[in-house]
Order: sequence, then C-alpha cells, then structure tokens
Amino acid sequence: MPRPLQATIHLDSMQHNLNQARACAPMSRLWAVVKANAYGHGLERGMRGFAQADGLALIETEGALRLRELGWIKPILLLEGIFDASDIPLLAEHNINSTVHCIEQIKMLEYTQLYRPIDVHLKMNTGMNRLGFDPEDYRAAYKRLRAIPGIRSITHMTHFANSDELEHPRLGIAEQVRRFQMGADGLEGERSLSNSGGVLHQAGLLGGLNAELQSDWVRPGIMLYGGTPGGRTAKDYGLLPTMTLKSEIIGVQHIQAGDSVGYGSRFQADRPMTVGVVACGYADGYPRHAEHGTPVLVNGVRTTLVGRVSMDMMTVDLTPVPNAGVGCKVTLWGDGLPIDEVAHSAGTIGYELMCALAPRVRVTENRLGCD
Repeated sequence: MPRPLQATIHLDSMQHNLNQARACAPMSRLWAVVKANAYGHGLERGMRGFAQADGLALIETEGALRLRELGWIKPILLLEGIFDASDIPLLAEHNINSTVHCIEQIKMLEYTQLYRPIDVHLKMNTGMNRLGFDPEDYRAAYKRLRAIPGIRSITHMTHFANSDELEHPRLGIAEQVRRFQMGADGLEGERSLSNSGGVLHQAGLLGGLNAELQSDWVRPGIMLYGGTPGGRTAKDYGLLPTMTLKSEIIGVQHIQAGDSVGYGSRFQADRPMTVGVVACGYADGYPRHAEHGTPVLVNGVRTTLVGRVSMDMMTVDLTPVPNAGVGCKVTLWGDGLPIDEVAHSAGTIGYELMCALAPRVRVTENRLGCD
C-alpha cells in the first residue's frame, strides 16, 4: 500500500470558482492564471478546470507550448513576457500573447522579423515597483511598440500591490487606478486591471464597488483555487477549496506532563495527553515553520499541531478526539479546513502552501467530500 498522504484536486470546484469570478466581473473577459503549475494543481488540470475561461495566463514559454500541445486553442498570455529574442518566433507560430514591461523587450521586438502578427500587453508600473513602465514613460513605450509592423494589438495592463484594499495607507487600488488612467489616457487598446482582489472589489465583496475597475480583461488567480488575497476566508466569497491534502495517523504516543515532542523539544506537555503522528512533513510541502496551534482535522474534529514539523512526519494533539488511533483520517487543508486559515497560523499565505506541494505527494481528482 502507498503512503497514506494524498492531495485531491477538485475540478468541479475550479469550475465553480471560475463562474464566481465571472459573476463578479460580468462585463469583462477572463484570463485564468495558471502560473506555478496552476498554483500546484498541475497545468493540465488547470486547463481542464478552467476550460470555460477566455484565456490562460502563465509565466514560462515552455508552459504556453505545453498548453498548445494539450489542445488549448484559446488565447495564452505570458505574464512576464519573453526572456530572450529566440522566444519571439514562438509567439507568432503558436499565437501567444506576450507582456512587454521593459525597453529591452521592445528592442528585441524591433530587431526581430515577425512573419505573423502578435498581440502584446504593455505593462504600466503604477506603484508595485516590480515590472512595467512608469506612467510618465508609458506613452513613449506605447508609440515604439505601435511603430513595429508585426504588432497587431496592444492591451494596457497594470498590477495591484494591495488588491484587498481600495484605500491602503500607502498605495491602494484607487491610487493605482488613478495613475493608470493618467498614463494610458487617450491611448487605443483594451484594458486589463484586476487580479483576484480587484475582481472581488468589482462585485462589492471587499467593502465597496469601484466602477473605475471595470475593464476589458480581468486576471484572477488565487480566488480560482479557493483562496483569498486577504481578509476573510474563501467561503465568505462563495468560493470552494480546489485542493484537499489528507493523510492518516500512523502512530500514537501517550505522554506525561513535562514530556516534550519532536526536534528541539519545542513543545512540552503541561498535562498527560495523547499525541498522533501524521504521515506528512516539510518534504511534502507542509511548512516546517508552522507553529503549535496550527489547525488540523482528525476524523473531522478540529485539533492542533504540536511540536516541530519534521521531514516526513508531524504530530497533533488527540485530546479532542479520544477514540482516534492509527489509520484515522487527517485533513491538513482543503475540504472542511480553509487553506488560508492554516496558512495564517503558519505565518504564510495559501498561495505558498498550494505551490509547495511536493512531487512525491500522490494526487487524485474530483473526490470532493470523500476520505
């Protein structure tokens, strides 16, 4: 028998969350973001789960080519654009949209003979200060792109630094939209603004509807996988978990007050207690830095992590589940236990937990609600 650790990918939940995103931004076309191997869910599963999206967006050229091999015929967008001029012919051959965020990429396009027109997304830096042209330089970049014969369409895009807040004390969505409008005013082309937080704002689900967020395209990521950009849990927004990580109890220890558990003896019992050993560790993608008190479910009953997570195992308090023993089911996140809650307790975000799932973890599909 295989090790009892297993991740279940819920394709029906992925479809549900896509529909929720559409309902939030009904006037926009939708890029489903499938970067980082579809946030750890698998690129092919991302393609199938988001089959009704208007396009798929990711980072790597090889990932875009893989989507074409798998049969995806709708648009594909490279969110960071090309990394070398040798990628440009692939854009034309396979009809791949490319982000343009720096002058070096424009120069590559200027010096490459395009035998077929391509579509690009010109990125504006409205305060995130990662990629993109500053608003005052944006118009000049647009004009250079527009002068390249092989460029068919130019979509204007930006990325929100604090997508869960319209009025962040340093850089809220409203301020970034203001900068974007200033830089792109009067320029021909479609607009692409909102990530997951922006999409939720469009529906008024994060505290207020902002009509200025309406755009031709939206680019939801984490919400499609049942996570949130911040604040409440996904359930509050009508989103469903798309990844459930489950294991089993493989050992039980009965300890006394004063006994410690795990490496470094970081946890010391203040009473007699029963500890369950779970087949999951940081080599499987569970965060080593998760603290005592991080929630887990044993036979559907909420309890907590105790002691330090090791490479292949972790230990949990079985006090709330007195009849639990070897073979009992353990949910580490997903169905019944929001991944954002686990991530918050571990001092990280749900994105990281999804993306960190290790290759050695067995993966199955569409068994929502099953053990």
